[in-house]
Amino acid sequence: MATTRDITYEADGRTMIGTLALPDGTDARPGVLVCHEGPGLDDHARGRAQRIADELGYVAFALDYHGDGKPITDRDEMMGRIGALRGDPPRAYAIGTAGLDILRAEPRTDTGRLAAIGYCFGGTLSLELARGGADLKAVVGFHSGLSTVHPEDAHNITGKVLALIGADDPMVHAEERRAFEEEMRAGGVDWELNVYGGAVHSFTNKLASPDTFPGIAYHEPTDRRSWQAMVDLFSEVFDDGGTVH
Repeated sequence: MATTRDITYEADGRTMIGTLALPDGTDARPGVLVCHEGPGLDDHARGRAQRIADELGYVAFALDYHGDGKPITDRDEMMGRIGALRGDPPRAYAIGTAGLDILRAEPRTDTGRLAAIGYCFGGTLSLELARGGADLKAVVGFHSGLSTVHPEDAHNITGKVLALIGADDPMVHAEERRAFEEEMRAGGVDWELNVYGGAVHSFTNKLASPDTFPGIAYHEPTDRRSWQAMVDLFSEVFDDGGTVH
């Protein structure tokens, strides 16, 4: 079983509290940055980090991009913060880089084999890391916002990009997907976009329900298939034969 511990660090003028998950063993392993959904760091993102360490044998760090290591409970406050970060890619890049620095600083992280994944706006944050030129072998966005105010920055992307989107996601509509495709092509990126029928937003989160917020719902088949797509990509870019447990 993976061991986890919280790590406090500073970013964006705030005290952030992320969660590091370490696999069994003592050898250096690939590192994966995990970026949480819009509301904030919660058991969903922490659980994904632990699962990456348990099942794949990678070091994983679930960063915090809001502060205090917990979700923002006021929806207007949360949407305002996300909007500010979406409109300021260098700021988003700096927040992502602060989390990436924690991952790099872990002695068991193979800093030559790094990836970032994200959920909802966390996927957007991961993409902005790549657009900013971060040394990442892969970026994976689950029900991720795909748009950016600087699409020309796609030429800075050095790793492979995988976007995993619900076909019926009202928050990531077809026009946004098409613009993302054009951006990736123009930037010469090695990219893939998987669109899953029957899925809406937050399809990986078992607590997601349209009863709490319209347009979100857990979808087990898409959760399972999208996870496998990520695993396959990691096996390719990390060249380690896939899972180790």
